[in-house]
Amino acid sequence: MILPLFFGLLGALTLVSLGNWQMNRLHWKTAIIAEATARMTEPPAPLAQDIAFPRDRYLPVAVTGRFLGPELHVLTSIQNEGPGFLVIASYETDTGRKIMVDRGFIPEDQKDAARPPHAQAVSGNLSQPDDVNSATPAPDLARNIWFGRDVTAMATALGTEPVLIVAREDTGDGIRPRGVTATFRNDHLGYAITWYSLALAWLGMTGAYLWRIRRRNA
Repeated sequence: MILPLFFGLLGALTLVSLGNWQMNRLHWKTAIIAEATARMTEPPAPLAQDIAFPRDRYLPVAVTGRFLGPELHVLTSIQNEGPGFLVIASYETDTGRKIMVDRGFIPEDQKDAARPPHAQAVSGNLSQPDDVNSATPAPDLARNIWFGRDVTAMATALGTEPVLIVAREDTGDGIRPRGVTATFRNDHLGYAITWYSLALAWLGMTGAYLWRIRRRNA
């Protein structure tokens, strides 16, 4: 019975250690989310020349300038309201930089409404969304419908820097700002529970196997 007991305990300890590792990851990820959430609400700073991610993700910034007119529409939806679009607009700062601003949400029937160029100060957060993956459809350029905020591709389409500010205040034209939220995946608690459950099952199977050996020997 020594060998089965040894492997039973070894397997259980291994599974428990994996569960403990996931718990450590949970505490680490929770701290990151708390830090990012706190950072989002800080007073905005001027837009720096050297922007780098992930260092500047969610950094609050404020710019003055004007919306240039061209914009892209990202298909989205709001629960209990239905489908609509995020408006990604080209924006020129007073210092001559051309960037993008996620102005927020419009209902589906407002997609082609006129939104002429106008001067507007913008306060928001720098963002590098992870909306796009290998399964995301290519944008429908003919209808100006995008299926995710691909910052690099959108900057090319609008002729701007690959810099996106998500507005957290009203920028006019009936567009509802949505702001940013911390989009870190945090599934570590579920993983930890899975590993601990497997450890209990392993111990149970080991105990049953040892009981069968004892009965057989008896």
